[in-house]
Amino acid sequence: MSKRINTVVAAGLLATSIVAPAAVAEDGARAIEEIVVTARKREENIQDVGISVSALGPQEIEDNFARDMRDLVYVSPNLVLDDTAQGPGGVAAAYIRGIGVSEVEKNFDPAVGVVVDGIFLGTMTGGITKAIDLEGVEVLRGPQGTLFGRNTIGGVINLRRSTPTGELGGKIRASVGNYDTTRIDGLLNFGVGERLAVKLTGSYDDQGEGYYDNINTGRDEGRIEYQSVGVNLLFDATDTLELEYTAQIERTDQDTPPLLNVGQPGQLFCDAFGFCSPDLNTPISGDRYKTAQDLVGPDDASFDADTHILEARWDISDSLRLDYIFGSWETEEKVLTDFDAAPPLLFHTSRPAEYEQKTHELRLTFDGDGKLRGTAGIYFWESEYEIRLRSFIGFAVPNTVLDLPQTSMQETESVALFFEGDYDLTDQLTLTLGGRYTRDEKDTAQAGIVTATADDDWSEFTPKVGLRYAISDDAMVYGSYSVGYRSGGFNGRVDSVETATTPYDQETVDNFEIGFKSEWLDNRLRINGAIFVMDYEDKQEELQLPSATSGTGQVTLVTNASTATMQGIELDVLYYPTAALSLRANIGFLDAEYDDFEFVTAAGLQDLSNLEIRRAPDVTGAASATYEWQLENGRLWAMLGYHYIGEHEVDFANKPEVSNDTQHLVNASVNFAINKFQVSMFGHNLTEEDGYGIGFDVAGLWTYAATRAPRTYGLEVSYSFED
Repeated sequence: MSKRINTVVAAGLLATSIVAPAAVAEDGARAIEEIVVTARKREENIQDVGISVSALGPQEIEDNFARDMRDLVYVSPNLVLDDTAQGPGGVAAAYIRGIGVSEVEKNFDPAVGVVVDGIFLGTMTGGITKAIDLEGVEVLRGPQGTLFGRNTIGGVINLRRSTPTGELGGKIRASVGNYDTTRIDGLLNFGVGERLAVKLTGSYDDQGEGYYDNINTGRDEGRIEYQSVGVNLLFDATDTLELEYTAQIERTDQDTPPLLNVGQPGQLFCDAFGFCSPDLNTPISGDRYKTAQDLVGPDDASFDADTHILEARWDISDSLRLDYIFGSWETEEKVLTDFDAAPPLLFHTSRPAEYEQKTHELRLTFDGDGKLRGTAGIYFWESEYEIRLRSFIGFAVPNTVLDLPQTSMQETESVALFFEGDYDLTDQLTLTLGGRYTRDEKDTAQAGIVTATADDDWSEFTPKVGLRYAISDDAMVYGSYSVGYRSGGFNGRVDSVETATTPYDQETVDNFEIGFKSEWLDNRLRINGAIFVMDYEDKQEELQLPSATSGTGQVTLVTNASTATMQGIELDVLYYPTAALSLRANIGFLDAEYDDFEFVTAAGLQDLSNLEIRRAPDVTGAASATYEWQLENGRLWAMLGYHYIGEHEVDFANKPEVSNDTQHLVNASVNFAINKFQVSMFGHNLTEEDGYGIGFDVAGLWTYAATRAPRTYGLEVSYSFED
C-alpha cells in the first residue's frame, strides 16, 4: 500500500502500554518511542517542533476509556475544557492559557480551534468530539494564526482518526457501566485489490439513566443515546497520487441537558418568586445532582452531524507535495430548555437550528535535503446558520406567558493566504518565518421582535518568527513570536436594531515564548518546557446586561472592552523508569489578568478590571502511571491518573455562587489481555468532584449552573483480529 499508510502505521507505535522490540534497551529498560505530530500540517517528530504541543497516542487514548475528548485533556497543562450544557451534542467551552469562549450562540466564533482530520469545526456546539477511532490527540498551546488561521487565537486541539491499512483486520469493543450505560463500537479494515483500502466504523452509546434526579417529576434527567457510522476510503490512483474520502454520520437523541438554579438574594427570581439557594455552594434543589426544572412540553433534544472530507495528495517529486482537502460539516439540532430550572415557567427557550460549513484548502509542501522546507497555501471558508429562537417568558406579566420569536441568520465567507517555512542557518540553528493574511465577511439578518440586516468585513495579517537551536541530538531550545486573530462579528441575541446591526471588532493576541525540549537517560526521560507572555488586545467580551426592550429582560452585548496579559510556565515530563512502568506528568502556572476593562452603559462608566478571567486557574496539572506485568498466558496492566484544576471562575461576572474550588480528578483502569481478547475495568472521577462546567448570571434575574459528570465506572471486553 501507499507511503501514507506506512507512515501512519509507524506513527501509531508511540503507545505507552505497548512496547515495540526496538523500544527496549539492552539493560531491559524501556525507551520512549518517537511521537509523530502534524502540528505544522506535515509529519514531524514532536521533539523537533518549536512550539508548545502535547500529544497522546492510540494506546494511551484507549487506556483512558475516553467517552469524548474531555477525558483526554489532562495531557496538556493550562487547558480547561467543559460542556456548558446549554444545548445538545456537547457545547464546548475550551480555554487554553485563559483564552476561550463560553457561549452557545453560533455567531460567537471559537477562540480555541477543534480540528478533526484536518477540518476546523466552526461552532462550539458539537465541539466535544467523541473519542472513537482516535489515533492521535495533539494540543497546540498559544495562537496558531499562521497554519490554522482565524479563530485559533488561544490554540488548537487537533484530533486524528486512524487511516485505512489495506489489510484485513479490525476490532470490536463492548462495555457496560453504571447509569445503565451500554457502549459498543467496531472497526473493520480490508483491501479491495492492491490500490483501495477501506475502513468501516460503527458506534452505539446508550446512557439509559441520567446523572440528575428531578425532585419535581421523580424521574432521572440527562439520558443520552448516540449512534454513528463511518466509511474511510484510501485509493492509490497512481504511484504518486492518492485520494482519501471520509464520511461520518452521527445521530444523538438525549434529554435536554439538565441545569441548576443557584439564585441569590438581590436577583429577581429569588426576591420575587422565592427561588433562593440555601447557601453559595448549593442549588435550590438541595444537591448538585438534583434538579428542580419542570419543562412544559417535550423535554427531548437531538443533535445530528454529517461530515464529509475529500483529500488529494500528489507527490510531485521526492521533495514537493501538493495537498487538497475539502471538508463539509452540517449539523441540525433541536432543544427546549428550562433555563430557570424551577417549577413554574419563568424563562424557557426553544432553539431549533441548522448549521453548515464548507472549506477548501490547497497546500504546497517542500521538504528536500537542503536547508529550506516549508508549507504555503490558500484557504477558503463559507458557513451559514439559522436559529429560530422562541423565548417563553413567565415572569414579566402576571399570569401570562409571553411567546417571543426571534430568528437569527448569519453567513460567513473567509479567504486566507498562508506560508510557514524553516531555513537552516547552520547545522544547529534554524529560522522559522510564517504569515497569514485573512479576510472575513459576515452578513447577518434578524427577524421577529427585532428585524434588521447588516454586513461588514475584517482582515488581518498574522506573522510568526522563530529560532530553534539544537544543543545536541537530544536537546533543543527555541524562541518564537506569533500573532493570533479572531474575527469581528454581530450579536446573535439582540434587543434592538442598534444591537443587531452594530458590529464588534476583531481581537488579536501577541505571543512571546521561549522553550526547550530534551531527552535523557538513553531516551527513557523526556522533559519539555516553555515560558510565555501574551498581550491580548481589543478582547471581545460578552456582557449580560438588563434590557427594557428585549422582552426577556436581558441582552447579550458584545464589545471590544478590554486588554489583558497572560503569562506562565508549562512543563511536560514522560519517564520510563523500567520496562514495566511508564510515568507522565505536566504542570502549568498561569497569571491571567485584565489590564484595562471599561465600558459605558446606561448606568454610566463601568470598570471591571478587577474581575478574574474565566477558566484561567493559576495552576493546572496531571500525573499518570501505567504498570505492566507480563504473564505466562497474557499481559496485565493498570493505569492510575490524576488531574488537578485550581480554583477558577466559570461566570464572566465572577458570581460567588458558581465559583469553582480546587478539583482533584482521579481515573483508573485494570486490564488483562490474552491472545486477541482484552478485559478491562475502569473508572472516571472516582473522587466524585462536582465542580461546575457552566455558571451564568442572567443579568440580575437569576444564575444557572451545571455540574461535571459524577463518578462513572464500567467493564469492557474487546476483540482484535487481523489476517
